[in-house]
Amino acid sequence: MTFRAPARDLAFALRTIGHSELLARAYPDLDEDTVQAVLEAAAAFADNELAPLNWSGDREGARYENGRVTAAPGFAGAYRHFVEQGWNSLSADPEHGGQGLSKALELAVFEMVHAANMAFGLCPMLTQGAIEALALHGTERQKRLVLPKLVSGEWTGTMNLTEPQAGSDLAALTTRAEPDGQGGYRLTGQKIFITWGDHDAADNICHLVLARTPDAPPGVKGISLFLATKKMVKDDGSLGGLNDLRAGSIEHKLGIHGSPTCVMLFEGAQAELVGELGQGLPHMFVMMNAARLQVGVQGVAIAERAFQQALAFSQERKQGRTAWEAGGAIYGHPDVRRTLMLMKAKIEAARGICLLTGVLSDQSRLAETEEERAAARTRQELLTPIAKAWSTDIGVEVASQGVQLHGGMGFIEETGAAQHYRDARIAPIYEGTNGIQAIDLIGRKVRLNGGATLRALCADMAVTADQLSATADLAPVGARLAAGIAALERATDAIVAADNNTALASATSYLRLAGDVTGGWILGRHALAAQGAADPWLKAKGAMARLYASQVLALAPGVADGLCEDVADLEGTPATALAG
Repeated sequence: MTFRAPARDLAFALRTIGHSELLARAYPDLDEDTVQAVLEAAAAFADNELAPLNWSGDREGARYENGRVTAAPGFAGAYRHFVEQGWNSLSADPEHGGQGLSKALELAVFEMVHAANMAFGLCPMLTQGAIEALALHGTERQKRLVLPKLVSGEWTGTMNLTEPQAGSDLAALTTRAEPDGQGGYRLTGQKIFITWGDHDAADNICHLVLARTPDAPPGVKGISLFLATKKMVKDDGSLGGLNDLRAGSIEHKLGIHGSPTCVMLFEGAQAELVGELGQGLPHMFVMMNAARLQVGVQGVAIAERAFQQALAFSQERKQGRTAWEAGGAIYGHPDVRRTLMLMKAKIEAARGICLLTGVLSDQSRLAETEEERAAARTRQELLTPIAKAWSTDIGVEVASQGVQLHGGMGFIEETGAAQHYRDARIAPIYEGTNGIQAIDLIGRKVRLNGGATLRALCADMAVTADQLSATADLAPVGARLAAGIAALERATDAIVAADNNTALASATSYLRLAGDVTGGWILGRHALAAQGAADPWLKAKGAMARLYASQVLALAPGVADGLCEDVADLEGTPATALAG
């Protein structure tokens, strides 16, 4: 179960999707050599400190005793090293103690962290979202006393949304925030599925909590956002006693056992309002959108981890007479090699989508004109649900294929392939299920402006298709990408014209199509960037683009044809008809 953080792959992906141009314009002190050094240092930390804890963290997990949670063995020490080396503060504003680097570079680093140890990576991942929320909506006191501690990693952050009766439907939440008469609030209620809700790895834990004040209207307009810390924070920044909140238990999960997922009990806990009353959901969406992109990166990461293990196994396992491998290793079987190459191609496609979304996030802040910043922001918003949903689906698919390539050995826990599949399975569920991402894509990002944002993306992808078509050995990729773009445009027309229920019924298929075509665009750009290279590693970029085009892009027209057909069969089939 050896692991090597993919620093070279990440550096190539960053260059290909425009990070170098961003650096030259907005980060004059951050050149390519510095980026490479950051990636290699992060890779060393991931390889040497985090990856060795992945197996034991899964086996032993976090522990809950007497209302307190202890992190999995070794995790607290690794977390201290993580923050001491500065990995927690990469893209945060220097005003709050951050390093002010690009979001895309931070995502690349976090991919390696998640690949090495996904359960560990969830802790600083949630903290990044809390940093963004407080930087945008926090009070002066919160920015002065709390934000620098989150940026440094001395304290960690959590996101408290879900309740037993209120999952994706946050309008149903009932946690109460009673004014305390001194400008603060007292929180009472129960939250569930709180990632790293309690632990012993940091000095304090900062909970961002959605709750209702007594006079709040029903529905989402009555929700406000509050900050409640595990230990009270005095006006001079020092820590006081424990707050009236605690972990009631930790969940027993399918995977990510090293990540303590807590039931949190707020029992009159002191809290501060974050932002404006009644604006809790928009304020929390800052944190949620940051987490959604990070979860997309998790999907890439766990796919990379599963792929590496499957590739290594395929070169060691001897079974049957092989076509291409003299030693008889199963990598010589054509179907095994096809599967591995397609796994790798999908990983690189998903990685490119996530990193491109990160570059767009940077451009939305740093581009020279407001017009450029607005265009980047609009495309970032379009790609975020695709990055989250498509990449996490790829994570599950690749991890499943990893088990398959191990044969019966993959179904046995000792090989480790099963852990990657178990860990991967949560990513399409949390931070908004992938079905919700699909609804967001068609509703807010496509139908709301008549598909204009998606068509602008298609126009840019068509330029790459033309370039591919003009290159002899990549012409088949160009033709298939062009057909995929046409299919996506046709599907977009259908989604925009359809009634709401028909569009909703096709949402998941539409998102998958959008991800498939965008992924083909990413791989086409990789192939063009590697054109003419003698290095086998670079030459493989063209091979993977051609395989992806024949195995994935070739299906796009058929998917488009099936979208937005009559939903009468769905509407007219009661559950009793399915029960038998």
